[in-house]
Amino acid sequence: MFAKIANTFTNCFRIPELKSRILFTLFVLAVCRLVSIITIPGLDGAALMEYFRKLSTTQGGSGLLGMYSMFTGGALERCAIGSLGIMPYISATIIIQLLTAVVPQLSKLAREEGGRPKLIQYGRYLTVLLCLGQGMVMAVGWENAREIFQGFDGNLVQNPGWWYRIQTTLILTTGTLLLMWMGEQITERGIGNGVSLVITIGILARLPQAGQSLMDMFGSTGAMAERFNLFHSIALIILLLAVVAGTVAVTQAQRKVAVQYAQRAVGRKVYQGGTSFMPLRVNYAGVMPIIFAQAILMFPQKILEFMAGIEGVSPGLKSLLRSVGAMLNHGEPVYFVVYGLMILFFSYFWVATQFNELQIADDLKKYGGYIPGVRPGQATSDFLHHSMSRITLAGAVFLTIIAVIPDLLYKVMTVPYAVATFFGGTSLLITVGVMLDTMRQMETHLLMRHYDGFLKKGRMRGRF
Repeated sequence: MFAKIANTFTNCFRIPELKSRILFTLFVLAVCRLVSIITIPGLDGAALMEYFRKLSTTQGGSGLLGMYSMFTGGALERCAIGSLGIMPYISATIIIQLLTAVVPQLSKLAREEGGRPKLIQYGRYLTVLLCLGQGMVMAVGWENAREIFQGFDGNLVQNPGWWYRIQTTLILTTGTLLLMWMGEQITERGIGNGVSLVITIGILARLPQAGQSLMDMFGSTGAMAERFNLFHSIALIILLLAVVAGTVAVTQAQRKVAVQYAQRAVGRKVYQGGTSFMPLRVNYAGVMPIIFAQAILMFPQKILEFMAGIEGVSPGLKSLLRSVGAMLNHGEPVYFVVYGLMILFFSYFWVATQFNELQIADDLKKYGGYIPGVRPGQATSDFLHHSMSRITLAGAVFLTIIAVIPDLLYKVMTVPYAVATFFGGTSLLITVGVMLDTMRQMETHLLMRHYDGFLKKGRMRGRF
C-alpha cells in the first residue's frame, strides 16, 4: 500500500501542470508562514509568546485566545503581521451566507448567473471593515496587555498612543488581506481550496510542539513520564486511528436520494430522461457548530463573574452567580452538557439556514425531475426536510463526540493539550476535510491523464 501511495505521489510530478500547481501551492503556503512569524514593529512578541507557552502548560490553552491563536498559526502569540489570520474573511463569508438565507435580494443574486462573484465582492468589502474594527480592538488590547492577559506583567508596546494604534491596525488589515489574496491565488492557480489550506497549514505548524510534548510524555524521566507507559501509548495510537477513520467516514458519508428525470421538449430540442441522485451529506454543517458553540461559551462565565463583582449585589445573588459561573468553567460536567446541546442546536440551525428544501423541490419540478414514490412539490419538500433532519442528528452526535475528545484527554488522562488537540475538535475536522478535498483535486488530474489515483480503481470512496 505504501509503495502504491509513493508511486502515486511520483506520478503527480510527472504531469507538468499538476507539478507546477503543487510547487506554486507550497511556495504560497511558505509565504503565509512568514506572515505569521514577522513581528509588528514596536511590539515585544517574545514576551507574549512566553506567556502563551505558560498558559498552555497550566490551563491547556483551550480558551478563546488559544483557539484564535491556533487558527492564526501562532501569529497572535508572536504579535505578527498576520495576527488577525484569515478569520475576518471567514467571518465575512459566513455573514454573507446567513444574510443570503434571510435577505430576498441576496438570495435572488445567489441564484442568478453571475451573481456569485458579486457576493464574493461583498464579502471582500465586509472583510476590510471587520479587519479595521478587529485590528483596532487588538491594538488597544496589546496596549493594555496587563488587563487583558491575566498573569501577564510585561509591556508589549514600546511607544503607545494613537500613531501606534493606527499603524498596527493598518498592518493587521494588510496582513489579512494578503492572506486572503494568497488563498484565492492558490484556489485559482494551485491545488486545493486556498483559504482552507491557509488555516490548515497554521494548525499543522503546531505539530513540532505536539511532538516535543509527546516525547516528554514517554521519553523523559520526570513526573510526566511516570504517569504514562507503553499501554497508554498503544491506547493513544488506537484512539488516533479510530478518530481519523471515523472523521474521514462521516465527512464522506452521504445519503443518495434517487431522482428520475422525465423526457421533455423545449422548443425543438428534446431532452432525454434519466436517473440521477441527490447527495445529502451527513455532516452538512461541517465544523461550524463547534466553532459557534466554543465562541459563545467563552462569555457566560466571564459575564457572571463580572455581575458578581458589581457593588450593591446581594450576597446570596453573588454566591449564586459565582456558583453558576464555576459550573460553566471549561472542563466541568455542566460545561460539557451545555457544549453538546449547543453543537446539536447549531447543527440544525446551519442546515435550516443553508439547506433550502423548498427551492430544491421547485427546481426539480421545473426541470421535470421527481423522487420515485414521492409527489412533486410540497410532498418532495417534506420528504427532503424529514430526511435531512434524521441524518443531521447523526452528524451532530458525531460532532459532539469529536469535540469533547481533546478536553477529556486533557482533563481525565492529563495528556498535554498540544497533543490532545490533534485527537479531535476543530483542528482534526478542518485538517481531514482539507486533505480529502486536496486529494480529490489531485486525483482528478491523475485520472484525466490515465494515472492511478490514491485509492483502488483510481477513485475515492463516495465518488463516481
